[in-house]
Amino acid sequence: MDKGELVSDDLVVGIIDEAMKKPSCEKGFILDGFPRTVAQAQKLDEMLERQGVKIDKVLDFAIDDAVLEERISGRWIHPASGRSYHTKFAPPRVPGVDDVTGEPLIQRKDDTAAVLKSRLESFHRQTQPVINYYSKKGIVATLHAEKPLTDITDEVRKVLS
Repeated sequence: MDKGELVSDDLVVGIIDEAMKKPSCEKGFILDGFPRTVAQAQKLDEMLERQGVKIDKVLDFAIDDAVLEERISGRWIHPASGRSYHTKFAPPRVPGVDDVTGEPLIQRKDDTAAVLKSRLESFHRQTQPVINYYSKKGIVATLHAEKPLTDITDEVRKVLS
């Protein structure tokens, strides 16, 4: 990890296995960004089965790639505070400048169209099959992520209740 490399699937599943034993997971837990491959999903399912637990729901936040590109590539942040802005949806009063401090905003290296394109290619190649894997188990809820945040939040609450 220190070298920026990915850790093994077994290590990640082991970390999840240990985390599940903590009191904070007694009522359940949410995984975000894992599993990313069918092999990871299968390892996760095997580990959960050994504990007598299963995944209740998989949320598929479906969104058109072009909409996602607009959202991601327009994002800017104030590094010291973490305040975020968007060129279209939440622009700063002065372009490129934090509203509170007047300091410059930055765009994260992974918030560019080129990086997003690579990440989307990886998603469609590796992660979309995970959605298909869990769809066969009847536990996928597809949420249309183009909707306003409050609508999506309401949908998530309904699906998880």
